[in-house]
Amino acid sequence: MTAPERRFRLDGKLALVTGASSGLGQHFAAVLAAAGARVALAARRVDKLQTTVNELTAAGLEARAFAMDVSDPTSVSQAFDTMSAWGTPDIVVNNAGVTVTKPALEQTVHDYDQVMDTNLKGCWWVATEAARRLVAAKQPGCIVNVASILAERVAGGVAPYAISKAGVLQTTKALALELARYRIRVNALLPGYVVTDLNRDFLMSEAGQKLKARIPSRQFCELSDLDGPLLLLASDAGAAMTGATIAVDGGHLVSSL
Repeated sequence: MTAPERRFRLDGKLALVTGASSGLGQHFAAVLAAAGARVALAARRVDKLQTTVNELTAAGLEARAFAMDVSDPTSVSQAFDTMSAWGTPDIVVNNAGVTVTKPALEQTVHDYDQVMDTNLKGCWWVATEAARRLVAAKQPGCIVNVASILAERVAGGVAPYAISKAGVLQTTKALALELARYRIRVNALLPGYVVTDLNRDFLMSEAGQKLKARIPSRQFCELSDLDGPLLLLASDAGAAMTGATIAVDGGHLVSSL
């Protein structure tokens, strides 16, 4: 292994991934584990995490499941307490997120609060709880907030989601400023349209193909396209990066459509 390759390794690190029961979070957990980290997978229901934990441990990797509702600060604190027997996470991937798809004028108070409580407040609760524990332990660390290209542009029918992800970007920058003195880095990953089991049918439909035509590369991203950017932000390879945002979108953000 070359010196540059070693900088992307996470051996000896403990990584927490929220929203790890499916999609991006499940994939991120596997990527971090393969890079050498012990991985704490978190979601509201532990049973949904266990299959992934079993697969990782069967491959000789270290992973455990923890119950955490990111929208509830008490649940977040309790999950960190439970996790403390394993250690204080060096790496936090704030991935948990939801959306409600309907026109803005049909979004209810419940719809708006549900999205904000998970996507924006949840990001804040997890990041600040992790940071407090890192500071107390005099331990450096890094936080990767998973935003979206909709943090920088908009789309119809998902207004609260786009608003929440824009807030995640400002959360990232504000915390990066305040936490740098403690050697805690805070950065954001902005995925574009990434093919997962949950959205594959839509993206392959006629409507999905029209969406693809608006992307400069004329390609949707695959989960593996996020591996390099994630490891850059989570490892010593990105040691000088904080307050940064990395878009992985096939050029979607630079298009005019």
